[in-house]
Amino acid sequence: MTGKTQTSATHTSAGLRARAEVDLAALRGNVRALRSRTGPGTALMAVVKSDAYGHGMVPVARAALDAGATWLGTATPHEALALRAAGIRSRVMCWLWTPGDPWREGIEADLDMSVSAMWALREVAAAAREAGRPARIQLKADTGLGRNGCQPADWPELVAAALAAQDAGEVDVTGLWSHFACADEPGHPSIAAQLDVFHEMVAYAEKAGVRPEVRHIANSPATLTVPESHFDLVRTGIAMYGISPSPELGTPQDFGLRPVMTLSASVALVKRVPGGHGVSYGHHYRTPEETTLGLIPLGYADGIPRHASDRGPVLVGGAWRRVAGRVAMDQFVVDLGGDPLEPGAQAVLFGPGDQGEPTAEDWARAADTIAYEIVTRIGSRVPRVYRNERPEERLDGRPE
Repeated sequence: MTGKTQTSATHTSAGLRARAEVDLAALRGNVRALRSRTGPGTALMAVVKSDAYGHGMVPVARAALDAGATWLGTATPHEALALRAAGIRSRVMCWLWTPGDPWREGIEADLDMSVSAMWALREVAAAAREAGRPARIQLKADTGLGRNGCQPADWPELVAAALAAQDAGEVDVTGLWSHFACADEPGHPSIAAQLDVFHEMVAYAEKAGVRPEVRHIANSPATLTVPESHFDLVRTGIAMYGISPSPELGTPQDFGLRPVMTLSASVALVKRVPGGHGVSYGHHYRTPEETTLGLIPLGYADGIPRHASDRGPVLVGGAWRRVAGRVAMDQFVVDLGGDPLEPGAQAVLFGPGDQGEPTAEDWARAADTIAYEIVTRIGSRVPRVYRNERPEERLDGRPE
């Protein structure tokens, strides 16, 4: 794990101040649903960067592999090396390298490492000479996103240098890849434009002599809605966690997905206050009449967005409440509208939504952000409680 507290599914979560329950059966189901959208020759990479979008990298990686993912993807080499340290031996690709990063360790750990520029090729080739074995590299093409990746004008130089390094036994070019800018916006003209550029850059590299094992450009939204982008491999991130990449594309249910994380807390205090009582810093909220207030022991230090002050939804006592006043570092308040409630009652911030609780998308709307950020930012003070860690056997004898 990378800094997140874990609680086994076999242990009770009672008594925890707060908890993020991670349903690994739902995650495995999501992986299978995503695999069903690709052809038989297309592999699936489970993207587990950023501590698996806040869900816990190692348990999620293992569950995704159980469900048929054959690759894992991380941003940084340190994340990828942590997977190896946990004993995970599948193909692992990492793509966000900076000068001086642990190239040799990546080579010795059998990582697939992305190269976008000549400086990176020089560093990885030097590390390969030190290690006495070739590095597995994948060349990234900037087809229009404008972040990492090699521009088309610089592609011939990078391809030629990579092939020369391959001839020298320093690298094996295992892949050619890119990333969409607007695949979460249906019909955006950049989608087709980037696909055209990717086809051209792949064709150039292959004509020059590159024989990639995999070519890939599809992220979660493209996996769901742009089948012509699937090539040899799709990289599924947010969709694997049961969250739609964009409300415009559809709900998770539209794609056969189920949200994996449920965030809840125990109400720390309930008290009666008179009408006109100020609540939290700045008194931006005042009670309209005599009421009860409930104290929720989660705050922006735990990843609850301060931008959701006065707006964030919470299911408490069988009803939706809103954050009353500002979210503080460690806590926030909800107005219970006079309803009686005992300390220790459960407050559910978000979950799948099928028990009436808000979803991560509801919180994203309240904070003017995206659901990716809501789940990823949940901090290390919140224990992860894992459910359904082991795949169940179905009545037909096959795994769940």
